[in-house]
Amino acid sequence: MRHLLADDDLSPAEQATVLDLAATLKAAPYDHKPLAGPVTVAMIFDKPTLRTQSSFAAGIAELGGHPMLVDGALAGIGVRESVSDVARVLGRQAGQVVWRTFAQASLEEMAEHAGVPVINALTDDFHPCQLLADLLTIREHKGALSGLRAVFLGDAACNMGNSWALAGATAGMHVVLSGPDGHQPTDAVVARARAVAATTGGSVELVTDPAEAVADADVVVTDTWISMGKEDEAAARLAVLEPYRLDQRLLDRARPDAVVLHCLPAYRGKEITGEVLDGPASVVWDEAENRRHVQKAVMTWLQEQRP
Repeated sequence: MRHLLADDDLSPAEQATVLDLAATLKAAPYDHKPLAGPVTVAMIFDKPTLRTQSSFAAGIAELGGHPMLVDGALAGIGVRESVSDVARVLGRQAGQVVWRTFAQASLEEMAEHAGVPVINALTDDFHPCQLLADLLTIREHKGALSGLRAVFLGDAACNMGNSWALAGATAGMHVVLSGPDGHQPTDAVVARARAVAATTGGSVELVTDPAEAVADADVVVTDTWISMGKEDEAAARLAVLEPYRLDQRLLDRARPDAVVLHCLPAYRGKEITGEVLDGPASVVWDEAENRRHVQKAVMTWLQEQRP
């Protein structure tokens, strides 16, 4: 049974196939109905959500399926019932499971016992659906992915930093992760990404100096500095991450045709200025829309892989 639990669950060829499929589905959003029946897709949200819930619900409906919202708090997953028991129940009710949660280990346990494809809609460790949306957006604006220099600024130890390392390497990109000490991906994630990059011609580099990192970048990416669950660290994080704010001065060091991405929600004046977020280099609204198209592609592809 195939799942999407982390970005490197897709090989380079499979990632390209999913992105091609996403482009096809975006061009003709109502022509493909692999979930006709309708197949029910269980959606569980343990963390705040806007883009994830709306894009999955719309995408499931467009594929001919039925989005079933499971209230994670009411279900008490891992508290009222074990993850494995919940997985066995949902696997009898739904054809796929989408889960936005905290621990990667819980998601992996769900996949082990559900008997149906499980999709990571965000964990503390990885955000693979967002990265596919990022890659589709970049491909739309740049024409190709391989060989591009993509720089992630700020708290590179977050799920987005981890996913950029893995997914960017899978796409053959030169990924630069730039954050202060204590805000870089773990050695294990970097090693995992570099192993992938060795097969694709890409690379993964850690650069502490944000000005050096952004120089000649084709793509500049940032994310909130105060991730969910880190709110009590806000003051300390703002102090140490302030040099990594994506403002026009920093963006001017990138290539003239560089594009800016942010997975949202964005906090203007903190990790990014309003001038940049709302400026001509920003493609964040295309990026937000593309969540729907790539998630449709993932669900379609996983449905096709089922035994």
